[in-house]
Amino acid sequence: MLTGECNCGAIAFELDATPRGVFVCHCSICRRSTGTNGNAVLIIADDNFHWRKGNELIATWSKPGHDWQAWFCRTCGSQLPGKNDESTMFVPAGLVSEGAEDLRVIHHIWVDSKANWDEIGDSGQQHKKAFEK
Repeated sequence: MLTGECNCGAIAFELDATPRGVFVCHCSICRRSTGTNGNAVLIIADDNFHWRKGNELIATWSKPGHDWQAWFCRTCGSQLPGKNDESTMFVPAGLVSEGAEDLRVIHHIWVDSKANWDEIGDSGQQHKKAFEK
């Protein structure tokens, strides 16, 4: 089981399945959201994700004119897991505190949109746009 929490510890969750690996999105929206080269997330089935505490502290923000949405802690501002599609959640990889030692980046998406200073240096498969199952 993997566990994680926000920066202040007010919100915690667990995953009762091991994700296949880390996906990194390099689109401009994710770069602006994180202030870094992208957003590293785990993708997990809804049934394998469980809030342990603090879900009443979750806030969301939607980008006007987009279906993109961010979830964050009202107390500390940490990014939080959120709905990925109709059956999966995304979990910011940096929130996972226990059990993720063997995870590796397996996919980079929207690499055609990456910042010019961003150099991808791992063996994750690169996709010009979104990852297709």
